[in-house]
Amino acid sequence: MSALVLNNLSKTYTKGAVIAVDNFSLKVEKGELFGLIGPDGAGKTSIFRMLTTLLLPDGGSATVDGYDIVKDYKAIRNRVGYMPGKFSLYQDMTIEENLDFFATVFGTTVQENYELIKDIYVQIEPFKDRRAGKLSGGMKQKLALCCALIHKPTVLFLDEPTTGVDSVSRKEFWEMLKRLKEQGITIMVSTPYMDEATLCDRIALMQTGKILSIDTPQNIISAYPENLYAIKSNKMFKLLKDLRQYENTLSCFAFGEYLHLSLVNDTQTTLNELNEWLKNNEHLNIEIKKIEATIEDCFIKLLNTQNANTGN
Repeated sequence: MSALVLNNLSKTYTKGAVIAVDNFSLKVEKGELFGLIGPDGAGKTSIFRMLTTLLLPDGGSATVDGYDIVKDYKAIRNRVGYMPGKFSLYQDMTIEENLDFFATVFGTTVQENYELIKDIYVQIEPFKDRRAGKLSGGMKQKLALCCALIHKPTVLFLDEPTTGVDSVSRKEFWEMLKRLKEQGITIMVSTPYMDEATLCDRIALMQTGKILSIDTPQNIISAYPENLYAIKSNKMFKLLKDLRQYENTLSCFAFGEYLHLSLVNDTQTTLNELNEWLKNNEHLNIEIKKIEATIEDCFIKLLNTQNANTGN
């Protein structure tokens, strides 16, 4: 039995005018670390709220560990841990008081399940008497994760857990998730950060409530259909403008200090012609190198394909 099963799950707002989740279907296996990857407004939070029984779906169905999210909401609430995107613990209570409170709500104690949170809690234990509202972003994140785990859930939902924290805390957090996965906990995590996608077992790339692709990160990258080149010159804004007007350009987007470029007719002759064309258009210090696509490249490609198919 799969840990999560979603069948044509749908959610609308403003009396149906806004479609947040559009016939969304997927399965997540037990013990899997699954990522929902997409920008703000993709529908990630609405999916999490339905799966944790905080929102009723407008269509479709879903189960968590075999329990229906509508009929069996009480059973689900006892089995899942949920860390919402916004820090939602009691700001005026200390670390220790928050943890004791959530343990009591679920009829357990910190001592009973301490082994589950030990690796995380030892990092914030020296500050256990500090109020939650006075914690740094990384410490708030660790406290929220401890509170979500204290009742020993079988499925853990983490809604954009690393948004707004520094890169070191982000790395530490994903290392914690790997250790939790080793304990057999099923984890569904959402993030707008495309680089975090590669840290999941499988991912669903999302936009406007729909799935663009579901697979392992490497399989999605390997399926990128064209050669991809990183290119730069001394005039990056002009380079972007010129390349988008170039007759042999298939796609061109800005990525950090480079542009990522795909060509219609991709041969060495074509690349040589492109290089000469750029020189004739007053570009200097031209650098062109073949690269492997990233998850972000794949997302943009899939999004453009979807828009072309729908006429947007």
